[in-house]
Amino acid sequence: MTRKKVLFVATVVKMHINVFHIPMLKWFHDQGWETHVCAKDDFDADETCEIPYCDYFHETDFARFPLKIQNIEAYRSMKKLIEKEKFDIVYCHTPVGAAVARLAAVSERRNGTKVIYMAHGFHFYKGAPLANWLLYYPAEKFLSRFTDLLITINKEDYGRAKSFHMKRLEYIPGVGIDLNRFSVLPGIREEKRKELNISDDEFALVSVGELSRRKNHRVVIEALHQLENRKIKYFICGCGALENELKDLIKEYGLNDQIFLLGFRKDIPEIYNACDVFVFPSLQEGLPVAMMEAMACGLPVIASNIRGNSDLIDRKKGGYLIKPTNVDGFAKGIEKMEKNRDRLDGIRRYNLNKIQQYRTEEIVDKMAELYQQIM
Repeated sequence: MTRKKVLFVATVVKMHINVFHIPMLKWFHDQGWETHVCAKDDFDADETCEIPYCDYFHETDFARFPLKIQNIEAYRSMKKLIEKEKFDIVYCHTPVGAAVARLAAVSERRNGTKVIYMAHGFHFYKGAPLANWLLYYPAEKFLSRFTDLLITINKEDYGRAKSFHMKRLEYIPGVGIDLNRFSVLPGIREEKRKELNISDDEFALVSVGELSRRKNHRVVIEALHQLENRKIKYFICGCGALENELKDLIKEYGLNDQIFLLGFRKDIPEIYNACDVFVFPSLQEGLPVAMMEAMACGLPVIASNIRGNSDLIDRKKGGYLIKPTNVDGFAKGIEKMEKNRDRLDGIRRYNLNKIQQYRTEEIVDKMAELYQQIM
């Protein structure tokens, strides 16, 4: 019997396929499917490009901006691949990867190939720049007509996509999180706080995310400068283009003994367990995995009131939602939690309970049901 074939498409491997899609690759592999991945190899020069549960990797040099000429070559190579391999499912992600894949699969859809697009957060959203709306909204609406199943991961996108032209629209809350890895870890807190030099009477905040404008770490740094509370420490895990700019700001405010840029870390679950509150001031999200992981480790949340964040945090139950540019709002939220540490246990329990619906096994089961329905 001929094995069924699935092609996963995204702009890059390391920072997308390997971060979000290994559980679904495993599911297809375990079901006996032949698994293919089409993406750009974004591993460092001294690293090997490895994709678990992938039978065949087709390197494709996507440009992140849709109007770059190299995406035309990506389209040609992918069209040739899809017509040669006769995939049963083309499962696409990321705006550029999904646009190229859907156009490349037009002819094979007539022969039975099913095209699925998971939107990890449309680039047009409430508060987005006008340029995003002018470019991405009409593009996504047009491309939806070449889509058998469009999956959105937050409610704002789901509501907006109802006016599109895909055959079927579904809402699935994210790609799932591993609750075996991200959980409350008894005995870890004291040890990790000692390693991070957090004393018993200090209040530790943590953020996880690249150092970029979109992640908006600056607003929390400004808030801590405003508070002038030396008992609060703030740990930022992540790398990015704004590292030097943020270091300069921290130095300018004299906060070097309070705010720490930890870079890329492999011990994120342990750091979550050592800290008291997760802070997430991002300007744009789809459904933030880092926030879900923090909730799974029992952390209360102070976050920007944007799409995705508001899907996860119930006001005054799971934490606080604040306008992303409101420095005073973040300062007050941090101060309120710091002064009421004894009342945070209820928030921790609430988040631990809520996050159960986002566990990987739950999401994989929902996705598997959709695959079986469209085939």
